[in-house]
Amino acid sequence: NTYCCFTLQNAELFPILSLPRSRTPGNRIVYLYTKKVGKAPKSACGVCPGRLRGVRAVRPKVLMRLSKTKKHVSRAYGGSMCAKCVRDRIKRAFLIEEQKIVVKVLKAQAQSQKAK
Repeated sequence: NTYCCFTLQNAELFPILSLPRSRTPGNRIVYLYTKKVGKAPKSACGVCPGRLRGVRAVRPKVLMRLSKTKKHVSRAYGGSMCAKCVRDRIKRAFLIEEQKIVVKVLKAQAQSQKAK
């Protein structure tokens, strides 16, 4: 069978059934070709399950053409780690430094006790 035109009634008989269709202003029915959906990057920590906020979720080729402000967040590790992980990392580093200072002070006190 040959069909004179692509109408909504004939559309069911065409092989590309899964594609969505749309009616144009000129009253023609055309297929809507959609592109693949992009995903926002995951956090580099590997612990957090979600995707990064503030980063555009696009395909790699589109990401290449985006401006820098749309590819990262203005924060330390912005665009690669989530805010919670950065906060935890800063706290951990601070506590480790504090611990080193305490150990140094205790050693100095022990030295002064020995000297007496």
